[in-house]
Amino acid sequence: MMKTIEDFAQIRAKTLEEIQLREGVITSPSEKHVLVCAGTGCTSSSSPLIIDNFSKLVKENDLQDVQVIKTGCFGLCAKGPVVVVYPEGTFYSMVQPEDVGEIVEQHLKIGSPVERLLYKDERTEQLAVERLADLPFFKKQQRTVLKNCGLINPENISEYLAVGGYLALEEVLMRMSPEAVVEAIKQSGLRGRGGGGFPTGLKWEFAAKQASDQKYIICNADEGDPGAFMDRSILEGDPHAVLEGMIIAGYAIGADQGYVYVRAEYPLAIKRLQIAILAAEEAGLLGKNILGSNFSFTITIKAGAGAFVCGEETALINSIEGKRGMPRIRPPFPAIKGLWDKPTNNNNVETYANVPLILRNGVDWYKAIGTEKSKGTKVFSLTGNINETGLAEVPMGTTLREIIFDIGGGIQDNKNFKAVQIGGPSGGCLPEDKLDLPVDYDSLLEVKAMMGSGGLVIMDENTCMVDVARYFLTFSQSESCGKCTPCREGTTRMMEILTDITEGRGKLEDIATLERLAKVTQSASLCGLGQTAANPVLSTLRYFKDEYLAHIEKKHCPAKVCKELTTYHIAEDKCRGCTACARVCPANAITGSVKIVHQIDPDICIKCGSCMKACKFDAVYIA
Repeated sequence: MMKTIEDFAQIRAKTLEEIQLREGVITSPSEKHVLVCAGTGCTSSSSPLIIDNFSKLVKENDLQDVQVIKTGCFGLCAKGPVVVVYPEGTFYSMVQPEDVGEIVEQHLKIGSPVERLLYKDERTEQLAVERLADLPFFKKQQRTVLKNCGLINPENISEYLAVGGYLALEEVLMRMSPEAVVEAIKQSGLRGRGGGGFPTGLKWEFAAKQASDQKYIICNADEGDPGAFMDRSILEGDPHAVLEGMIIAGYAIGADQGYVYVRAEYPLAIKRLQIAILAAEEAGLLGKNILGSNFSFTITIKAGAGAFVCGEETALINSIEGKRGMPRIRPPFPAIKGLWDKPTNNNNVETYANVPLILRNGVDWYKAIGTEKSKGTKVFSLTGNINETGLAEVPMGTTLREIIFDIGGGIQDNKNFKAVQIGGPSGGCLPEDKLDLPVDYDSLLEVKAMMGSGGLVIMDENTCMVDVARYFLTFSQSESCGKCTPCREGTTRMMEILTDITEGRGKLEDIATLERLAKVTQSASLCGLGQTAANPVLSTLRYFKDEYLAHIEKKHCPAKVCKELTTYHIAEDKCRGCTACARVCPANAITGSVKIVHQIDPDICIKCGSCMKACKFDAVYIA
């Protein structure tokens, strides 16, 4: 039976105290909430068993004031599985199922934290950080879109209601016209978080102005960038926020059907979406005459096959229609002729998740965050050679240095920073002198980079930038749908040239050829995949040209990564003649007897690195 607004108010009031206890607004000496991360990362690291163990022991010990709650991703993925105990906010990292008994006995029953499981902060002299709020990883973040991830149970609609969920939808349906909603989103300055940064309100306005008997809303959850998992975590941790944003968008443009296009490799996100859609339908927040209004809206999940090109909106539309995922020629744009040739609005997960926040907190609140032309916050995934891998949400305009070093904890093993790839395979590699660049749409464009969906891949001093360009281009080439010649042939030829350079067959004229091919592919390709595929090539040529020259002229890889341009040696002053290296060499390339200095025959060596791993005296080195 459909609930009324009064029913929702009662649900909010009933559940609000539980959320306030987790937020530290109220405290109870006896009541405790044990929140266990149930995002994909922690789930793959045994968090379901941790939840089961907590539930079992809490019941066996008759701890009636203790609740065990599954949540979405907290963001600090490097320290998972994560458990947080409230009201103290005690943060336990790398928890294993066998640790649960100790937490129950020592913390839940006695009130003393288990120190060995506390977060160890390697950046300060403090041995352990007890409270979640005190972790350096969170101090410079401004979590708005991610606020509920790690706070609420994503499978319980009551908890979403308690944190203000669907209040924006109530406001829209009861007191705002569709035109007023579009205008509010325009005034907020929200720009699409999928990569292009197009003004969201303007996009909605284009679709709203089209006269049609049918319109559609699409949520693009086809997150295909290597190392990116922002959208997945939002869907897993706060799915109702995305649904609410989609419903509001439908009302604004006059659509009554929505699709979430999510890749099939995200089974947990799909499961949470299914649960959320069913709960919203049962509550009367989806379906016919929502909240007793004249507005009706339904949402269907479409599982994609994992083609990167389907992140492009027209290829995605083709896929929903049951066709091969290939881009269409534009114009006409989807706002005019989209899904089944009807006006269609397509935004990504993070964009829709911002909409309820804007309408609930006000346009001025949102405009106060970020920069003049890039409003609000942005969620980034931190991966690569960084100490704290995970998700970070910061105001637009935060510098790369703050994100990588203050939040991410700097480079692993105290190595030197070399570059950051921003924007996924379609983005660019930025060197150390760009670390103080404010991260917003326009600043990145000025240095020939792009924000993309928000993936940051951090690289240290041992990274070969030519090999990085080859890696990302190989990805784009393999994901090209092949429809247009510039992308199909241009990415293939550039990949071949980069492979030649990394394998010692490079020629000086290859640099000019790469630049020419990159610019043609950019300007002549049909969709965004081809238009941006050459960005890693152009950015590494711009900032790391010396490495290309070393590979070509000296047949040397400065980072000692490209196997064909490296040679293994044994240092005479360090070798003890222990024979460990010779015993593990699969090619029998090492000669020498006991207590006699060994040698590696470069003509036989297959450069597998087994000798270096076996040597206990650091005698094996690469030149």
